[in-house]
Amino acid sequence: MKTLQTVGRSAFIALASMSMLVACGRAAAPAAPAAPAADQPKATDAPAAAPAAPAADQPKATDAPAAAPAAGKPVIKLAENSWTGSSVNVYVAKEILESKLGYKVEIVTIDEKNQWPALAKGDLSASLEVWPSGHGDAIKQYITDQKAVEDLGKLGVVGKIGWFTPKYVIDANPELATIDGYKDSAKAAMFKTAETGEDGQFLTGDPAWVQFDEAIIANNGLKFKVVKGGSEQAVLSAVDTAYSQKKPILFYLWTPHSVFDKYELVNVKLPAPDAACEENRTKAPEKVNCDYAEDVLMKIASSKLKTEAPDAYAMLQKMSYSNKDQIALIAAVEVKKLTAAEAAKAWVAANEAVWSAWIK
Repeated sequence: MKTLQTVGRSAFIALASMSMLVACGRAAAPAAPAAPAADQPKATDAPAAAPAAPAADQPKATDAPAAAPAAGKPVIKLAENSWTGSSVNVYVAKEILESKLGYKVEIVTIDEKNQWPALAKGDLSASLEVWPSGHGDAIKQYITDQKAVEDLGKLGVVGKIGWFTPKYVIDANPELATIDGYKDSAKAAMFKTAETGEDGQFLTGDPAWVQFDEAIIANNGLKFKVVKGGSEQAVLSAVDTAYSQKKPILFYLWTPHSVFDKYELVNVKLPAPDAACEENRTKAPEKVNCDYAEDVLMKIASSKLKTEAPDAYAMLQKMSYSNKDQIALIAAVEVKKLTAAEAAKAWVAANEAVWSAWIK
């Protein structure tokens, strides 16, 4: 996250809506899930175990070599970002591209920022979960100006990155339902750790996720320090520990995410995003002081894909499913402990009515 982005970093990502948004996709990322920014990591939607980020912009293939593709068909290389939503998306696409269209598909682990130049060069074919609010500059550079990357349309999932805390924290301290409550230094100190001294801890995951939390904290006068746990799983482990001891914790996450099935979490209300704050995300990220906006997740592809593999391009362009679909996939990984490949294979076997429209 979204690298969410992670999703996926952790899908932004209502529990009618919210219950459907159980699960960052990074997320999410989104998050936030999220846009290259001041403190930088979104977002989803998110993984049972987040994929490791590769160095620089060098993609790393993560799946085992497959059989050679049908004659004349290129290898399709799909970007996998560091949240579960991203992972299940690409494995669903892989299952269909290989079993129905005769392609070999390679899954490439890469963070959500470095995937853009790789797509522009043609080193990657497509990325299937981008949280656009965190990538305004890249969209302008690679899609609008260079036309080296193409907008493949909506994934169908809506994501939201944000700040979350357990409901038991809000029950005991109702003022902490909004950012104003955290301006009280005594309340902030409830969240302190050995790493943050007298300041409160704000926990995030993968540094490659798009996020603006250091700027939000500074620009709202909060006594908090951002601590980067390193991965989505690190955040979830910390939430498990805090919940088991009923201790305060404030952290970055996104919806859809399976953790909302496990715990009662509250999305802390931050200042509403306005035009000026949204502009700052790309032009002056250090000035961002508002909440993450909802993201209608999008797909992107190398501009070469349409001519090199037109039927694969058409399938990925049509690929779209609901938050409910993606949440089921994420839960299969994070709750049932299937691999992303196993979850995708089972989903494809049970949902022909959904994906058959993608290959007509």
